[in-house]
Amino acid sequence: MAREAKKDPSEMSVEERLKALYQLQTLLTEIDKIKTLRGELPLEVQDLEDEVARLNTRVEKLTSEVAEISSAISAEQNNIERSNAAIEKYTAQQDTVRNNREYDALNKEIEFEHLNVELSSKKIREGQAVVAAKKEEIAKCKADVEDNDNALEDKKSELDDIIAETKQEEERLREKAKALEITIEPRLLQAFKRIRKNSRNGLGVTYVQRDACGGCFNKIPAQRQLDIRQHKKIIVCEYCGRIMIDQGLAEEAVEAMQTKKKRATKKAE
Repeated sequence: MAREAKKDPSEMSVEERLKALYQLQTLLTEIDKIKTLRGELPLEVQDLEDEVARLNTRVEKLTSEVAEISSAISAEQNNIERSNAAIEKYTAQQDTVRNNREYDALNKEIEFEHLNVELSSKKIREGQAVVAAKKEEIAKCKADVEDNDNALEDKKSELDDIIAETKQEEERLREKAKALEITIEPRLLQAFKRIRKNSRNGLGVTYVQRDACGGCFNKIPAQRQLDIRQHKKIIVCEYCGRIMIDQGLAEEAVEAMQTKKKRATKKAE
């Protein structure tokens, strides 16, 4: 049997457009429920990954700084060795001087080298204190990385379990939603998506409930309710901008989806 040609979206009646929109919304709501089931887990996983990356970067930076300071300490230790060698040399030379002027000159050199030793020793002590503090911070960062890694592993495992349970159903719903989107006029689809994005409960299409909009709960005038039931044109709520559909038509749209699903299930069996 030849497959029925798909109708051009622009040629669809208002009733058909509203049904397609409501069916699309029903599918997207189911997808939203799956996302809700995952809760804040994806965000928590991302936050933990960012924190681990930040801590690792911090450890690398601190390690580099420790290496630089350690190198500077080694340089100061070399300075001390040179100064001590100079002191020994100048002290030995004092035994062979010919006059007081030469002795005093050597004595000044010895004092200068002693000052160099003191200055280098001070820099070494300060550097060692900084190195100790940075190593302590490195140890803390590494401990935090380990804690976050463990928490991240748990969160990822939990998220993977939920995704594994819902992935197939979500993919099925997304495929059906894409197939439906093709049948909807682009401008109407774009408007629906914009409304849905700006809506707290994710509803882009709603129907009248107790004489009020089912989205924002503002009262709908009787004449407007009649226009909605007649579905001769696309009508939006003047308060929240949601597209309005007659409840009976919405129920027909859902029933049509359920019937199609049952047929597909029987065919698969």
